[in-house]
Amino acid sequence: MAEKIKMTPEVCSYTDEEHNRLTMEISLPGVKKEDIKLKMHDDSVYLSAPRDDVEYVTAFAFCCPVAPDKAEAKYENGLLRINAPFKDVMEDAVSVSIS
Repeated sequence: MAEKIKMTPEVCSYTDEEHNRLTMEISLPGVKKEDIKLKMHDDSVYLSAPRDDVEYVTAFAFCCPVAPDKAEAKYENGLLRINAPFKDVMEDAVSVSIS
């Protein structure tokens, strides 16, 4: 079997008006939901989504860290929509004792 042609899907990413969430809309026409592989770090995302003739692949970095464990993804009519809240800048803060 011949290797599928890899191509980048159309991606639109934007923040909400309060700059609390990052939304990514990724066009994946003809892809089955169960074939989508999506991995997210706090600073980037990786996607692989094969269909019969091509494989959509992309990886990109975010403008600001997100909370990947709180991200939500929905796939409908060839459009994958991912919503991820931006990470609280104080989330990993460590209290320092003062002597």
